[in-house]
Amino acid sequence: MLQEIRALICKIPRGKVATYGQVAEAAGFPGRARQVAWALHRCGPGVPWHRVLGAGGRIRLPGQQGLEQRLRLESEGVGFRGSAAHLKVHQHRF
Repeated sequence: MLQEIRALICKIPRGKVATYGQVAEAAGFPGRARQVAWALHRCGPGVPWHRVLGAGGRIRLPGQQGLEQRLRLESEGVGFRGSAAHLKVHQHRF
């Protein structure tokens, strides 16, 4: 399960994002968004963890980690509408 999730996350290109739920569904595990978060928590270098967001495009990480995620996404050209990424423009389709 973890390998499939990480492989899908690595397919999200620069400037695009996906939600935890979308990644879980695309990996064949619908309804298992928490497992995606767990897989990201244990991922190594090279996995673009910052491209995975909570429902509605919201950053779910607290404090400095959340700020780092937003800065990384903005540096890739991902636009935000308030506190959420603009999913209509930047959502990756698996």
